[in-house]
Amino acid sequence: MSRAFVFPGQGAQTIGMGRDLALAYPAAKAVFDEVDAALGENLSRLIWEGEQDALTLTENAQPALMATSMAVVRALQAEGVEIAQGSFVAGHSLGEYSALAAAGALSVGDAARLLRVRGQAMQAAVPVGVGAMAALLGLDFATAQDVAAQAAEGEVCQAANDNDPAQVVVSGHKAAVERAVEIAKERGAKRAVLLPVSAPFHCALMQPAADQMAQALQDVAIAAPVVPLVANVRAEAVSDPAVIRALLIEQVTGSVRWRESVQWMDGQGVSEIWELGAGKALSGMVRRIAKHIECRAVSTPEDVAAAAAAV
Repeated sequence: MSRAFVFPGQGAQTIGMGRDLALAYPAAKAVFDEVDAALGENLSRLIWEGEQDALTLTENAQPALMATSMAVVRALQAEGVEIAQGSFVAGHSLGEYSALAAAGALSVGDAARLLRVRGQAMQAAVPVGVGAMAALLGLDFATAQDVAAQAAEGEVCQAANDNDPAQVVVSGHKAAVERAVEIAKERGAKRAVLLPVSAPFHCALMQPAADQMAQALQDVAIAAPVVPLVANVRAEAVSDPAVIRALLIEQVTGSVRWRESVQWMDGQGVSEIWELGAGKALSGMVRRIAKHIECRAVSTPEDVAAAAAAV
């Protein structure tokens, strides 16, 4: 039985996430304390008692989701389940930072600071209203790429997230993304909808943010992870810290190749995937990519106890 641990990305955030874990496990509470200290603010209060709109701001959502995922990791460790017992880690977009922290490649404090910079840089890279993202449902990746290319008309329009066999997200200039929505419908998409996001992530318009991440990552210590990271932009495992650093920069403008990442892990014999952190979005994607892989979403003390009992 080969297990992989995966970590959710933006969109999974909810007020109150991780609070029960922090109450049940001192080690989980310590993660939130560490993130608060690293950022010099009380992010945990926002996560547990704040307004959803404030938590959803990219610069808050990214470190908050990482903190929640790491609280799950620490709770599992308290029950005797270690990341090193798995074969791989992977994360969806910002979840890659959670995966690296879980695998000991980044400290929690560094991950929080990097994600704060990343969130602010991604938000600032494109003026509000200039960019957009849209989900194309019911088209395969090749067709979605074709739709994006046709819609571009000299502007940026790229396949940003290859989530599962029937869900691709495109990103770029707002007018181009709106054209992609109409073309996708003509090409037989079941649905094509603009997403409620504040910036066009994972496309060439994010280059200013990638440049800022290159600066931010320069002085951060990255160790070899205890198990390999299946990287978003490569859809295969990497362990070399220098390669990981380069891929974290590339990831800002590059596609999240989630479908291929899961297929790659499946090809390596992974039979079980645990989603650690808020929500169950990745578990749903995994089931649509590889039905035979067992999925387990772990976010509450009850989930932790059940997962530990299953090992």
